[in-house]
Amino acid sequence: MRQIMSICVYCGSGAGTDPAYREAAADLGRYLAEAGIRLVYGGGSVGLMGIVARTVLEHGGDVTGIIPQFLKEREVMLEAECELIVTEDMHQRKKLMFDKADAFVALPGGIGTLEETVEMLTWAQLGRHDKPVLLANIKGFWEPFRQLLEHMSRDGFIRNGFEVPYHVADRAEDIVPHILHVAAGKTDMCKDDAVPISQL
Repeated sequence: MRQIMSICVYCGSGAGTDPAYREAAADLGRYLAEAGIRLVYGGGSVGLMGIVARTVLEHGGDVTGIIPQFLKEREVMLEAECELIVTEDMHQRKKLMFDKADAFVALPGGIGTLEETVEMLTWAQLGRHDKPVLLANIKGFWEPFRQLLEHMSRDGFIRNGFEVPYHVADRAEDIVPHILHVAAGKTDMCKDDAVPISQL
């Protein structure tokens, strides 16, 4: 049984066009605080990342923000009562986010969110971790990504035998319970997905 003390949330530095994304970020922040789970995130105060972090803090939760020096102004580093770590570069940022998290959640976001999520899947495929990775599939946001993985598999670029499980929650209220359920070694709560990830 894995204990979940902190969850790293990847998400956009923009808020997106659909209000459902902002609502999901706020809801997730509240659920993390209520569950006593620390938020680990990219350290910015704008977009979905700012919404989820501020909501955690507003509800008495704990936050660790990790931001590289060159993004302090672009992503407007969150100045609040939380742990803030400024790194030299993106590589150090991502490694610290990994080290400080017991699980990973991908809210809607841009190419940076996609890159960070795929990296966690890749590290899992290489046996570097077995921490849960969950796609917060708000309004079906991650469906194109899931379809791309299936397309890669059908065309033989993702081979059998290298499955990497990822988890999916369509509603913000299901994210924390799902991760806690998975960490407890249970699989009956909701359907999990897996696609074979080819060796590098």
